[in-house]
Order: sequence, then structure tokens, then C-alpha cells
Amino acid sequence: MPTDTISLALSPDAARLSSTTLAYIERMRVPGAPYGRYLYAEGMAVPVLYASSYAAMTRHLYGELDGLGDRQRRAWIGYLQAHQDDDGLFRDPAIYGEGWYKDDPEWCGRRHLSCHVVTALTCLGAVAEKPQSWLDLFIAPGGVEGWLEGRNWRHEPAFAGNEVMNVGTLLQYARDFQGHPAAGDAMHRLLAWLAGHHLDAAAGVWGYKDLADPLNLSDEVQAAYHFWPLFFYDHVPAPHPERAIDTVLRTQNPRGGFGWGVHNRHEPWNSSACEDIDSIDPLARLSTLTPHRRDEIRAALRRALPWVLSNQNRDGGFVFMRGQPFSYGHPLMASGPDVSAMFPTWFRTLCLAILAQALPDSPIGAVGWQFCECPGMQFWRGRSGATPCERPSH
Repeated sequence: MPTDTISLALSPDAARLSSTTLAYIERMRVPGAPYGRYLYAEGMAVPVLYASSYAAMTRHLYGELDGLGDRQRRAWIGYLQAHQDDDGLFRDPAIYGEGWYKDDPEWCGRRHLSCHVVTALTCLGAVAEKPQSWLDLFIAPGGVEGWLEGRNWRHEPAFAGNEVMNVGTLLQYARDFQGHPAAGDAMHRLLAWLAGHHLDAAAGVWGYKDLADPLNLSDEVQAAYHFWPLFFYDHVPAPHPERAIDTVLRTQNPRGGFGWGVHNRHEPWNSSACEDIDSIDPLARLSTLTPHRRDEIRAALRRALPWVLSNQNRDGGFVFMRGQPFSYGHPLMASGPDVSAMFPTWFRTLCLAILAQALPDSPIGAVGWQFCECPGMQFWRGRSGATPCERPSH
């Protein structure tokens, strides 16, 4: 285990986990600037909207936003709202024009950013001000179905996963938070289509890769992670949950994490924040739907807990992958080997919060985790008032 990690990996303490993580988040806040501006990592030149969103989301997980002053809250909300375009999507001028974002790709561009900003706004008690007119393409008859069929399901299922989650999450948000009259029907059609297309019923995941290869297995589970929350949030039963459990359990590696080299070919078992949560989250959620292999799931998650904690540094922040630099698509969102950053700090904290739901008797079960019942990744119960319904017909 790297020497710069703290002792939580061996003897986790809820209070220390909270205090160290929140202290790191506070150090990333830009001093002297209006409230809500955060750097992505130590040494970055200017704040970015992603970092501001991750700060809100992480602080909310610990319930720490409850003590935020009204003036600070309004300044933070105003900063986020000021970045919404007229079509309803959010844009950060600091990161557009370079890197992945210059062409606004569907899997990691403004749609991806917007999913994070609307969750941050929900954590802060606000709703995005402008309607999402960009969704009209998907709401039109046959629109969402035609777009779904155009994803690269055969060769890039993980990219398709991000693309579909971005659209689905923002349809759910438009329906539940902005009162969009047609978003609900489009979302129903999206879930019905997913339940009947490009789905490997024997494995409970989407795609066409040979799952005997652990890299292919990991890739398709990472893709499915982005589809399953859309079902869970709407309380629509995920297709083939028992087969999905069998498949996801196979992704655990000998160190307790869930990486097999998709993000780290040199040290495949040093799993990334994405590889870990992409298996941990569905295992925790699926175990609430069926007793199938429930004891094995809990045993696997208990093995995973020390590994996830080992990715926290002494400064309180977390790393995406041990021993590797990581760029989140832009020079203003990059970190060197074993350097803490805002995205992995939020994502690994969320992973711990999810783990705690399946392991309430573990040390992290003592944290008073607070979920944000907003579409995306940071909910636990899902759509307010919803009840389990029949699987969509197809």
C-alpha cells in the first residue's frame, strides 16, 4: 500500500474520513473569490464548473451543506446558473476549445457537465432556470429510438453507456424538476428500448463482446453501470438482475477492486475510481431486488472497502488510479501520479456512501450519508413517490 495513504484503509473511522475529505475540499476553494469557485486540483490556474459541482456533491454527501449561510448558498447557485446556455445545457468557457470538449462530444461534453451541474444545484436547493429545449430531438416521435440505434453498441459500449446516461438523466430531470410535459413519455420509451435491444440476456449486460476476456467483461459492466441507474431511479425493474449479478461479481480482482486493465494496462489490478464504482454500485443496488447470491455480494463488497479507502491521500483527497497521472479531458482538469483531485474525491466518496448502504454494520456505515434524490448517480431511493412498475413492453 502506498506510504502516502492514511490509516483509514486498515482501521476506518467515520469522523476522520469526513473531516479529512472535507478539509481537502475546502483547500480547493479559491480564496477571496465569490463563494462556490473551486480548483480541480492543487496548482490549477483557474476554477472550473466541474470542480464546483463536485464540491457541492461531496459536501452534500456528508450533510455539510446544511450549515451553509444564505449568502454563500446564493452566490454558489448564481455561479452555476450563470453557465446555462439558452438550449438548457451548461457550458464552462474555461474548458471549451481544448481537449475532448472542443467538439462537444455526446459522451463527455456539455451533456455530461450538465448532469453534474443539475445534481449540484439540487444539493444546494435550486433548480436549473432555463428549460431544456435541446431535448426536443429525443421527444419527437421516433427520436429517442433512432438516436439509441445510432450508438456504437458493438465496438464502444462504454461510450454508448455515457451517451445514453446523459440523455436519460436529463430527460428524468426535465420531467421531475422542470415540469417538461413530454419528457416522461420519452423516458418511458428509452427504458423500453433498452430492455429489448442489444441486451445479452445470459449476462444481463449490453453489447456483443466475448465476456470470457476479463477486459471485455469489465468494459461491458462499465457500460451497463450507466444504464442501470436510469432503471433504478424510475423504479423500473432492471432486466435479468440475477444474470447481471453473476456477471458483475466476476469483475472483482485479487486486490479487492474491480479493475482488469481497461484504465490501467500496466497495473491492471490498480483499479480506477470508475472501474470500482461501476461494479460496486450495481452490486449494492441489485442486492436490494433479489436474494440471489446476496451473501456473496456482501462478502465481495467487504473485500472492496479497504481497497477503495486505500485511494485516499494524507491530504484528504482521493486519486483516480494509484501511481498514474490522470487527465479529465482538459489541462485545467489534470493531476499527476498519486495527486488528489476533485473528480476522484467525489466519485470515491460516493462509492463509499453506496458501500455503506450494503454494509450498514461496517465503520463507514456510521457516517450520516445524505443522498440527493435527483436523477444521475447520487440518489439512493430514486424518483419521489414512484412505485415499482412492470418492465416496459418492447
